[in-house]
Amino acid sequence: MEFTELIDLASEKLGGAVIVANDDFFASKENLLKASTPIFIEGKYTDLGKWMDGWETRRRRTPGHDWCIIRLGAPGKIRGVVVDTGYFRGNYPEHFSLEACAIDGQPAAEDLQSDAIQWAQILPQLPLAGDTQNSFPVQSEQRFTHLRLKIYPDGGVARLRVYGEVIPDWERLKRLGGAVDLAAVENGGLVLACSDMFFGHRHNLIMPGRAVNMSDGWETKRRRGPGHDWAIIKLGTPGQVRRLEVDTSYFKGNFPESCSLEAVHGPALTVASLTDLSLSWKSVLPRTKLQAHTRHFFENEILDAGTVSHLRFNIFPDGGVSRLRVYGSVRRLSGDEIRKMNRKVREGLAKERKGYRSGS
Repeated sequence: MEFTELIDLASEKLGGAVIVANDDFFASKENLLKASTPIFIEGKYTDLGKWMDGWETRRRRTPGHDWCIIRLGAPGKIRGVVVDTGYFRGNYPEHFSLEACAIDGQPAAEDLQSDAIQWAQILPQLPLAGDTQNSFPVQSEQRFTHLRLKIYPDGGVARLRVYGEVIPDWERLKRLGGAVDLAAVENGGLVLACSDMFFGHRHNLIMPGRAVNMSDGWETKRRRGPGHDWAIIKLGTPGQVRRLEVDTSYFKGNFPESCSLEAVHGPALTVASLTDLSLSWKSVLPRTKLQAHTRHFFENEILDAGTVSHLRFNIFPDGGVSRLRVYGSVRRLSGDEIRKMNRKVREGLAKERKGYRSGS
């Protein structure tokens, strides 16, 4: 899987934010993490200069470089970044570098600028091209919460995307008790694959909060042949499904006629094996009618599939779903199971990193 298929840990949808920047004279630092693709408006100016859809500092007349500090929306392991200089042609930085740290709690801007912070360099000073999505893989197994982006010497960056694996604090969640959304992106859930996502990205299905409109859900194109659409979700941790929410909000003339949910247990299963037709899935929710623009809640309908690690969400025949919530109890793994699972995950990550380097 390419790293750009993973979750954008810095996304403002997850709560990512640019906490502080040394300068954002021409264009606000908040633009850096906007979910939208950058745009250019010919002839649009402000009192300070040309309006630009990104973070842009003034021209530096003294030695040094510009910087900003970012709080990730979800802590995790970073697998790659995209530094998008879209529409910055004569005013993009010549180079950039990226550092990261892990800090508990919600440190203020002053705390993050302290010399006491231990910043780890995850990308050294590297060249950038203008008006380009500059892509860089990251080799690190550490869990990070904050980033420091440096640009040399000044200029503008339209967007920063930080792709990786969400690593939640499961011990804390266990201590809190109660049902947990096992599929939620903030709890480490990931939509590994889907049959189609022509109108809406598959990751929208497990994003935090309610959808803001129809574009904020998972939506497939109109199916003209037999079959149905589906999405495969890796749970943040193995668990037992207790109740579901299937939200079709905003989907009125394009909601699925019905849906079903199936499950399998195998934490080390690959995407190839999960999409193999020979894999046996257990039913969690039998095929059930859906309604337009509705939050559907299922509890008594849920079948006991035991402890599961992956789900296949089927919609018939096609259409859009805003959100899928999968509430359940977390199973405590034995020490041997954890070691075995970690070993297989490390092996899988090594293979993926080899694929990144070879360009496969």
